[in-house]
Amino acid sequence: MGRDFSEVFGGARCYVVAPQSRSGFSFQAKKSWPLRCKRRDTTCANDVSHKMQYFWVPKNIAKKVYFASMLMALHEKEERAKNEMTRNQFFLIAFLCSFAYYVFPGYLFPMLSSLSWLCWLFPASVLAQQLGSGLHGLGIGAIGLDWSSISSYLGSPLASPWFATANIAVGYFLIMYVVTPFMYWFNVYKAKTFPIFSDGLFTSDGQKYNISAIIDPNFHIDFNAYDREGRLYLSTFFSMTYAFSFACLSATVVHVFLFHGRDLWQLSKSAFQEKKMDIHTKLMRKYKQVPEWWFLSILLVNIAATVFICEYYKTQLQLPWWGVLLACGLAFFFTLPVGVITATTNQTPGLNVITEYIIGYLYPGYPVANMCFKVYGYISMKQGLTFLQDLKLGHYMKIPPRAMFMAQVVGTLISALVHLGTAWWLMETVPDICDRALLPPGSPWTCPGDHVFYDASVIWGLIGPQRIFGNLGHYSALNWAFLFGAIAPVIVWIAHKSFPNQHWIRLITVPVLLAGIINMPPATSVNYNSWIIIAFISGFVVYRYYQKLWSRHNYVLSGALDAGLAFMGVLLYLCLGMQHVRLDWWGSDADRCPLASCPTAEGVVVKGCPVF
Repeated sequence: MGRDFSEVFGGARCYVVAPQSRSGFSFQAKKSWPLRCKRRDTTCANDVSHKMQYFWVPKNIAKKVYFASMLMALHEKEERAKNEMTRNQFFLIAFLCSFAYYVFPGYLFPMLSSLSWLCWLFPASVLAQQLGSGLHGLGIGAIGLDWSSISSYLGSPLASPWFATANIAVGYFLIMYVVTPFMYWFNVYKAKTFPIFSDGLFTSDGQKYNISAIIDPNFHIDFNAYDREGRLYLSTFFSMTYAFSFACLSATVVHVFLFHGRDLWQLSKSAFQEKKMDIHTKLMRKYKQVPEWWFLSILLVNIAATVFICEYYKTQLQLPWWGVLLACGLAFFFTLPVGVITATTNQTPGLNVITEYIIGYLYPGYPVANMCFKVYGYISMKQGLTFLQDLKLGHYMKIPPRAMFMAQVVGTLISALVHLGTAWWLMETVPDICDRALLPPGSPWTCPGDHVFYDASVIWGLIGPQRIFGNLGHYSALNWAFLFGAIAPVIVWIAHKSFPNQHWIRLITVPVLLAGIINMPPATSVNYNSWIIIAFISGFVVYRYYQKLWSRHNYVLSGALDAGLAFMGVLLYLCLGMQHVRLDWWGSDADRCPLASCPTAEGVVVKGCPVF
C-alpha cells in the first residue's frame, strides 16, 4: 500500500478503537484532504503551474515521461539510429533487468539493501558499528544495491537536478557527520544514554518509554502518571532533525521572499490582468476551461464534511471544528512558497513540524487531534502540490483542462477506496503488523514511517511541545533554530548580491539544504548514501558529459527500474510472502550491526549491549 494511509492513520491505530465507525470517518478523512486541496491550489496555478521559469521535471513526472513517449510511439514511428536502441527497447531491457534483479535484495539476499562493511570488520566494537551501520548508525561507507532502498524516501535520484542534489548532500553531511557526532560525543542532552540514531522514545536511564502508562481511558495524557514516569528523551539524531525542521520553516519563507518575491508579485499581477501569455497558455485557451465554481464547490463541501465528521466523531478524532479551519488556513498560506521551492528544486520542505507545534500548544494532550491537524494542515498541502505537478504536466502536454479535472476527482475517489480497503485488509491478515517486538526477524512489515508518525503524535500531541521543546522541556534551546533558519537565506542573498558573477552562490537553496533530511527517520544513512551517489552520476556526470544519452534514456530508465521493482515485489509477496516462505541465512540480515543501537554512557543497562 502507498504512504497515503500511513500518513493519515500511521499512529492512529494505537488510539482509535471504534471499528463500528471505521468506514465513516476513515473514508471521509482519506478523500477529503486531496479533494479539498484542488480548489485551493488553483489559486497558485497561474504562479507555479503555468510559468516556464518554475519548471523542473518533478519526481512523479519522471515516470509519466516514459508513458507519454509510449503513447507517442503508438502514433509516431521512432527511427532506430545505427548502433542505438529505441526508447521502448531500452525500457524493455531495463525493466526485465530490474524485475529479475529484485529477487536478490527482495528475497534471496536482503543484505544487499545495506552493505555495512565496517560492522563486518569490527563485529565486537560499539563505536565501529555506530559509525558504520547503514540502518542504525552514521553509515560511513554503507551502500545499498537495492533500488527500493535508494528511491523509497527521496524519490528517484534520476529525477533530481544536480544543484538540488548538492544542497541535499551538504545538509545530510552537516547533520550526519558534523552536528550529530558533536552532540553525541560531548554528551549534550545526555546523548550517550541513548542510541546515536533511533526513532524511539526513551526514559532518562535509556530504557524504552512506556507510553501506555501515561494515557488515561479517554486517550488523554495523565499528568500524574507522566510525572511518575519522568521526562521523555529522544536520540541525538532524532532531536537534531527537529532543529533542522524548525530552521527549514523560517528559511522557506525568507528565501522565497528574497529570491522570488519580486517575480511572484509580477506574475500575480499579470495573472489577474490577463496580459502576457506564453505559447503554451495561448494554446490551452482553445479548450473549455474548468469553471471556478467546480473547485469552489469541492472546497466548501469537503470542509463542511470534514468539520461535521470531526464534530460527530469528536471522542475518536478529538479535533474541534476550529482546528480544521486553522489547518486549512496554514495549508493555504504555505502552498505558494513551498510550491516555488518544489518547482525550482524538485524537493518539498515539509510543514509537518509546524502544524504539530501549533496544535500541540493550542490543544495539548490530544494525540489523535494532533495527527488529524497535521493531515489537514500539511498533507493536504503536500497533495495539493502533487495536483499542481499534474496540472503542469497536463499544461505542457495540452490535455483538456476538464479531462484533467475529471481524472483528478475520479482518481482521488478510487485511490481513497483502494488504499483504505488495502490498509484494513493488511491489518486484518498480517499478524502483529507494525509491532517490531512481536514480528519475526527480517519481516518487511515493520512500518518505519508509521512508527515515526506515532512518535510524533506522542511528542507533539500527547505530551505536548511545552513539556519537550518549551519552557517545561529538556530541548527548549532547539527553538533558536527558527532564528538561524531566518538568517541563513539573508547571508546567501547578500553574498549573491555582493558577487553577482559567482552564479553558484544563487544555487545555494537553504530550505532544500535544511529539508534534505526531512525523511530521516524513517529514512536511514544507507538510503541517502546510495541516493546521493546515483544522483551525482546521473545529474552531474552523465548530464554534463553524455547529454544526448541522458536526454534519451534518463527518465525512461527511472520508470523502468520502478516498474520492474513493483512487479517483482508484488510477485514475491503473492508467491512467497503470503505463504510465509522465507530464507534464514547469513545474507538474510539486512545490516549485521547489532551493537549500533547500544548506548555508551556509564552504567546504562540495555539488553544485548555491553555495559560501560
